[in-house]
Amino acid sequence: MGLLGELLLLPAAPLRGTAWVLRQVVAEAERQYYDPAAVQRELARLNELLEAGEIDEAEFDRREDELLDRLEKGPRQP
Repeated sequence: MGLLGELLLLPAAPLRGTAWVLRQVVAEAERQYYDPAAVQRELARLNELLEAGEIDEAEFDRREDELLDRLEKGPRQP
């Protein structure tokens, strides 16, 4: 893009910068959400809740399925 194009797009620079930051935040959040170590920690905590009697077997199964789906799917690819 030439100098004229850059000058014309200059007023949109804050918007483009904000969009870039938002994309980076979403990418990092997805990376943490789908991180296998984080999912394993949540599975361990879920098991503790079941053993302590804080949740029932049906709730455990439902939440375990959700966590296993996260492991299976992983983050979306751009």
